[in-house]
Amino acid sequence: MTQNQEPAAPVRILIAPDSFKGTLTARQAATAIAGGWRSVRPGDDLELLPLADGGEGTLDAIEAVMPGSVRCSVEGVTGADGTPRRGEWLRLPEGVAVVELAQIAGLPSVDEPSPLTATTRGVGELIRAAVNAGAHEVWLGLGGSASTDGGLGALRALGAVALNATGKEISDGGVGLTRVASIDFSGLLPVPGGIKLLSDVTAPLTGPQGAASVFGPQKGATGAQVHLLDQALERFSVLAGVDPATPGSGAAGGAGYGFMAAYGANISSGADRIAELVQLDERIRKADLVITGEGSFDGQSRIGKLVGNVLQRAADAGTSSAVIAGRVRADAGTWALGLDQLAGDPQSAMEQPARWAAAAGRLAAQTLLSDGSPGAAVVLA
Repeated sequence: MTQNQEPAAPVRILIAPDSFKGTLTARQAATAIAGGWRSVRPGDDLELLPLADGGEGTLDAIEAVMPGSVRCSVEGVTGADGTPRRGEWLRLPEGVAVVELAQIAGLPSVDEPSPLTATTRGVGELIRAAVNAGAHEVWLGLGGSASTDGGLGALRALGAVALNATGKEISDGGVGLTRVASIDFSGLLPVPGGIKLLSDVTAPLTGPQGAASVFGPQKGATGAQVHLLDQALERFSVLAGVDPATPGSGAAGGAGYGFMAAYGANISSGADRIAELVQLDERIRKADLVITGEGSFDGQSRIGKLVGNVLQRAADAGTSSAVIAGRVRADAGTWALGLDQLAGDPQSAMEQPARWAAAAGRLAAQTLLSDGSPGAAVVLA
């Protein structure tokens, strides 16, 4: 800025990302992007609003906006790979417990994907701990799972019985699901206020758009394993009796379906529920620009995912928007930048995600505004 040039007029920026799965939490991503932006335009009004859609970061997002919430730890909970871990759930006022499947059974929690043996058993153990501690209603965030077991691992931890053709209990994971011959839900732990499912996808349980076909490869499944898991989920649906085409039933490796069948659980958009809790629409209307993001912006991002939800809300409010993601693999319909573009390759971006998120924030500040003159308006590049 020259001696006679006036400082740029401040604008209000809402930075509302999801987590960058396996690299940055939503809060870390928002903080890094904000740091980069402030290095260019320190006078702007930045509001950081880490978000989630039922997947990774759901506990953090709800805890941040719910006064009186308490984080509760449970030791020795079964991880997705079967090893004991520390699990967490969130106690809300009036007896509501929030459980995040990704926290105990998510892909980031395992060293190596195990598409056939990964289990959701720990999710059921956390729900049991919450109910035993006095919770009468459970909100279960679905998303980011390492498993494709139809949620049967969690349900068995809650009292369901699943047997093979010889009357023996099946093993955990999708491979056990391939051998299930009978299921008994009569011994399930009662949850008086019910279980409400917060989903990040609208996928059905089975078929080409189902849990195994779409999400199995992300969990390390080969083509043959995807076919096997899809057949196992189909077998499960025949025994459980709920329509496998129900939207959202394929969430979290079919865990959505399992809880619908066992508890009659209602499923809704996690992004919508959390948006309501944080008053997202009101915050968007007050902003000049909304920056959102996630680990990978791709064809699934607009199908129930948080980033697509934020972009649509911004469009409805007439507020400009932008996407900063680990990588961009689909048209965002607005300004978008992948950290892998800045770093030169995906591996470098993942090794130093905060550095490149800050660099993306700097570039956004330089690119998304006009020349910085007083009264400068946000424009799309």
